[in-house]
Amino acid sequence: MEKVVLVTGANSGIGLALCERLLTEDSQLRLCLACRNTQRAEAARAALLTSHSGARVDLLHLDVGSVLSVLSAAQEIKARYNRLDFLYLNAGIMPNPAVDIRAFFTGFFSRNIINMFATAEGLLTQQDRPNSDGLQEVFATNLFGHFLLIRELEPLLCQPGHTSRLIWTSSSNARRSAFSIEDIQHRKGKEPYSSSKYASDLLSLALNRHKNNQGLFSSVTCPGLVMTNLTYGILPSFLWTLIMPIMWLIRIFTNTFTLTPYNGAEALHHLFFQKPESLDPRAKYHSLTSGFGNNYTETRQMDVDDEMSEVFFSKLLQLEKVVRSKQSQRNAEDKANQQYVHHAE
Repeated sequence: MEKVVLVTGANSGIGLALCERLLTEDSQLRLCLACRNTQRAEAARAALLTSHSGARVDLLHLDVGSVLSVLSAAQEIKARYNRLDFLYLNAGIMPNPAVDIRAFFTGFFSRNIINMFATAEGLLTQQDRPNSDGLQEVFATNLFGHFLLIRELEPLLCQPGHTSRLIWTSSSNARRSAFSIEDIQHRKGKEPYSSSKYASDLLSLALNRHKNNQGLFSSVTCPGLVMTNLTYGILPSFLWTLIMPIMWLIRIFTNTFTLTPYNGAEALHHLFFQKPESLDPRAKYHSLTSGFGNNYTETRQMDVDDEMSEVFFSKLLQLEKVVRSKQSQRNAEDKANQQYVHHAE
């Protein structure tokens, strides 16, 4: 039976590299690219079909930062497919990253250089803002939109006698110190990206506790330091050009500098072939690349606990109710306005 795989944020970077690798391994996949930018998604699909003629590659418009888009896309998914085997939760943003230049150069010429690049700890801040749904943009895109999508797709993901997988693209930048259970959207902080990635680690743990008995299993990965559009937005291009030779050299001493999207997708690809019952729900699966360019996956324990993940899960369920109520009210108002315009004409 063909596997049905949906990947969010699949039009470039790690998401597209993952799709290429999956089709190379299994040409019988039913692959769905769920992307915000339709034009780029079409280009990605064309590229995949060029290298894998005859593959079944579908497109789906999905902006995980928009409640309406998530709900609409979920309805489309349920109309197209009768099940989902894999849901790769890969889409994410890091808007307006600002680098502490002093911290950058201090760290660059210190023993902390490897950890600085691997985690961006003390190096990056971002300017977040509320979106049209009233949610913080990074939280909505990196975490809540995916959570809402999972909730909507439970009829496909939690079927009797069938196993489905959730696989998150998290980060080594996911730090407990950047997350507050009292401010889950990170409205008051300056590290929304780190907070949102730690939140995905917490959510994965909670989902396993609540959904494993329904055949749904969740895993978390870290791609390492990868050069993607998101990464290039952190520093000016000339700086990346200057330091890239040094980064290739540093990779001899550290395995977290995966650098290319293909290498960064290693853990995502690795988990595709693992039995979910054998995986550790408290582990993060890291993509690593040796100094000689060999890719492998390593398991590292996450800094998460059951109590916090359960409280966080409850807060998400409460927020979901509020968001759905607001969306229902919007829909009713839009319908009333349409009826008014129709009668006025």
